[in-house]
Amino acid sequence: MSVVPLVDAGPACGRKAHGLASLLRAGLPVPDGFVVTDPAVDPIVVAEHLDRLPGRAVAVRSSGLAEDSATASYAGQLETVLGARGLDEVLAAVRRCADSPHTDRARAYRAHLDLDDDGDDEPTAPVLVQQLVEADHAGVLFTRDPRTGADAVVINASWGLGETVVSGAVIPDEVIVTPPADTVRVTIGAKQTRLDLREHGLVRSPVPEPDRARSCVPVGEVLRLVAFGRRCENLLGGAQDVEWAVRDGRIWLLQARPITALGAPAALGGQGSARPLATGVPGSPGRAWGPARLARSVDDFPRVRRGDVLVCRTTDPAWTPLFRLAAAVVTETGGVLSHAAIVAREFGIPAVVGAGEAMTRLTDGAVVTIDGTVGTITGGGG
Repeated sequence: MSVVPLVDAGPACGRKAHGLASLLRAGLPVPDGFVVTDPAVDPIVVAEHLDRLPGRAVAVRSSGLAEDSATASYAGQLETVLGARGLDEVLAAVRRCADSPHTDRARAYRAHLDLDDDGDDEPTAPVLVQQLVEADHAGVLFTRDPRTGADAVVINASWGLGETVVSGAVIPDEVIVTPPADTVRVTIGAKQTRLDLREHGLVRSPVPEPDRARSCVPVGEVLRLVAFGRRCENLLGGAQDVEWAVRDGRIWLLQARPITALGAPAALGGQGSARPLATGVPGSPGRAWGPARLARSVDDFPRVRRGDVLVCRTTDPAWTPLFRLAAAVVTETGGVLSHAAIVAREFGIPAVVGAGEAMTRLTDGAVVTIDGTVGTITGGGG
């Protein structure tokens, strides 16, 4: 079949869809959808399945056969289209997502992780089409701390659609829940902007000041999220990376995949008495040093050399090839569960994210030391 209802999705529908189907069959709250296994499908068949979905728009995402594995997340490397409406937009989004294993960035990602055969022999990726949850707030949950491997649930959250969290567009709230008593520790993030579906498409807007200063996830909801995360872990086996959204108090699970590159407990980096030039959220453990290379746009890509410390406002998937050159990465926005932090951990390079003034406090070309275990940037090397 070229179109498979999500509840019936098996391994041929890709790991993302297959995992969500397992959760759906177990009674967990997964938005309804379907999988297109062949982009040359009859549009009439897609229209029939589309008409059955509630809501005014859908999320269209790749569900590649090599994607979301225990060793390679492909975080942000393949395509997602949010807010597609109507048959023509959905079909165009399906074609774009189906072809995404063959983009330059996906090829570079596979090459760096020695996964060259995992996507090149896949003519097109299966594509998942789901009801778009128009979230009041959303984010990502890891059932283990990815930096240390500790038995603690880590949640990143922000207002609106979860794209702002996974893309690293904001500094999210960070919630850490530690067993056995499930102690909750909340660090409030800046959450400067939000993304929402409006009448004419997706709109990014400023978050009002009072909402920036308060947690977007109530404590009771935190514990419900933790319970869902642990159910995903039990059903799918192993530590899980779960994307979630909340609308009108109801939690929805949008993705569940294995956590890749779980860290191990490490001694804190030794910075001596040096005062940090900037601090942020520890994103990927380890220490490295090199010349700071401030990059403000893709126009700065040619300036980045092997061994540089990449410093930027934020990154998107187009920046991934620079991670193959950089000794370390620093971003002004983002959290530990953002795509940039995930890819840095998979590539084995230190990262500090959410370092709010890094672009102004660091000097282009000056040697700096990055400690991704404690989240500091200091002057000099060694």
